[in-house]
Amino acid sequence: MQQQGPLSNDGRVVSHFRNTAYMINKSGPYFEAAHAAGLMGVQGRSTTGRNFAFGTGPLDNRPAVTDFVRCSYLGLDNHPLIVAGAIEAIEAHRSLHWSCARTRLNFDFLSELESILSEMFRARVLAFSTVMLANLGAMPILASGQLTGGRKPLVVFDRVAHISLAYHKPVVADETRVETIAHNDVEALERLCREHPVVAYVCDGVYSMGGNAPVNELRQLQERYGLFLYIDDAHGISLFGRQGEGFARSQFPDVLGDRTIIAASLGKGFGASGGLLMLGTRDQEAVFRRYSIPYAFSVAPNLAAVGAALGSCKIHRSAELGERQRRLSQRIEVFDRCVATGNHGNSLPIRMIVAGSEAHAIAAARELLDAGFYTSVTFFPTVAQGCAGIRVCITADHQVRDIERLCDCVLEAMPHTKSATPSMALASP
Repeated sequence: MQQQGPLSNDGRVVSHFRNTAYMINKSGPYFEAAHAAGLMGVQGRSTTGRNFAFGTGPLDNRPAVTDFVRCSYLGLDNHPLIVAGAIEAIEAHRSLHWSCARTRLNFDFLSELESILSEMFRARVLAFSTVMLANLGAMPILASGQLTGGRKPLVVFDRVAHISLAYHKPVVADETRVETIAHNDVEALERLCREHPVVAYVCDGVYSMGGNAPVNELRQLQERYGLFLYIDDAHGISLFGRQGEGFARSQFPDVLGDRTIIAASLGKGFGASGGLLMLGTRDQEAVFRRYSIPYAFSVAPNLAAVGAALGSCKIHRSAELGERQRRLSQRIEVFDRCVATGNHGNSLPIRMIVAGSEAHAIAAARELLDAGFYTSVTFFPTVAQGCAGIRVCITADHQVRDIERLCDCVLEAMPHTKSATPSMALASP
């Protein structure tokens, strides 16, 4: 989910951080309609590949549906090595979760996982039970100035930064000044860098509704002004790099340095469960291991998640990773040959098909479900009002014929996509 807010005349978002009652009241009818259409709260059971069976009981004989909702972009979420890793870890310890702070006691497998990930991603990696908790633990520390030489930074959020980032704006604002700028507005960010001695920028690497951060341009600002970068690459991890270091990390040199933190997911492209932070220095690691909020409470990754992630590490360190990355790229090209979207031509697996009205988006998504394809209908507050649409997540495990059939159904349900003008502005690292 992305945060949407009104822009002022100079391109900055008006600085109130919560309007929960408005959001609930405005979006409530859309959620009701989507649930009534059978598009949300769906229960299912895994079958094979990208299919799932409706899981309402043994009497439910509806045919399996091809899923374009899950973000397992490399198709690893039901990989035998990952499932076996989860089971083996539990059997080894005869336990699932130790209810204590990580500052006190940790599973040895968790230390092993962090060590392997640190080697793979050329950083100091800390694992968390979710990316949301990783960000929750990081934002107060970033705002405090402990990562910027003792000087509190101006913290600048991209307008459509994921809600798992934007949610923490009030906490950050309690420590330091917060600004929000238009999406990927490098000029506005550079202006703030000139006006303030210390600036930190918070953004996604790959955005959940499509597109990406201009990482190379951000690195130039970092070199010119000392900009601190906090990039959540939850949707970019595993898709790029020889060992799956991801969209953002692939665009940095060997040493991450003391002015960049990259958050990522262990449950999307990585195929397991949990989140992580890539840190650049020993001092940063010490601060996070002592003061990151999830470390002080019993919210460490459970042992099944740790074991699954260790299983995924085996895949990431084998030739299979590259094979799956190439297969994903081929399937993205198949979709783009059939349907033009604003994401057309980039190397990312998320395609947003804009419908405009919420009613049109819900009706189109229901039509696709009736044809055997489950997609994500998106509307406010995930996207701006009047910009509802359908999100398609392409994976390496999708069959080419299923992608082609989906595209045919999309063109029937949403014929305006035939004449859409593709944007070629986004590029792979």
